[in-house]
Amino acid sequence: MEEKIIQESVPKPIAKYTAELIGTMVLVLLGCGSAVIAGYNIGYVGIAFAFGLAVVVMVYTFGSISGCHINPAITISMLIAGKISVRDSAFYIVFQCIGAIIGSGILYAIVSGTPSFNIAVSGLGQNSYSTDVTGFSLVALLIAEVALTFIFVLVVHGATHARVPKGFAGVAIGSALTLVHLVGIPITGTSVNPARSLGPAVIVGIFDNTLALSQLWLFWLAPIVGGILAALVWKIFK
Repeated sequence: MEEKIIQESVPKPIAKYTAELIGTMVLVLLGCGSAVIAGYNIGYVGIAFAFGLAVVVMVYTFGSISGCHINPAITISMLIAGKISVRDSAFYIVFQCIGAIIGSGILYAIVSGTPSFNIAVSGLGQNSYSTDVTGFSLVALLIAEVALTFIFVLVVHGATHARVPKGFAGVAIGSALTLVHLVGIPITGTSVNPARSLGPAVIVGIFDNTLALSQLWLFWLAPIVGGILAALVWKIFK
């Protein structure tokens, strides 16, 4: 009887993957939505808090089901740290990407409902490394995304450690994401999450141009490197 109860308490794979899809969808819809719809009113600080709060509520919603990675950089980091299987990692990333595209699609469906919206002008919160706009060199942008992802994912490892008091992981992780956005938004729009970058880029690429898609390499490479570094450093503290 005890064995049966334990088995029933473990979420099924499809439940975990669906949680990752919905969680990533919510992050992209609300985070990028805050920038596209309310950015003029709330500014960088408001957008940063929108991303952070989205993670907080999703951690408390799906943390017990999938761990609420909702970020390929976190999933890869957890894989390196030995906290998730290769099979689950692959499915997590696929479902995260699908969720991000769905979230961006919903956002586009909402904002395109007003005649004043022009996707070529307003975009969907996609990341960019246009050095002529930001004033930062490509190397600086790459370093920023690696460093900010490293900090964020390191917090995820620490906040979810077995010795940490239960119930506070969401607050720590959401606060960390808010902090890195406060620094990163003026630089790249802040990715630290390849799926978050993929979703808006795909939808913008469909309805406007492929510039965002052509720049995706940086917003996949840098966060993954940052996540791997976080896993390697975290092993020092285990």
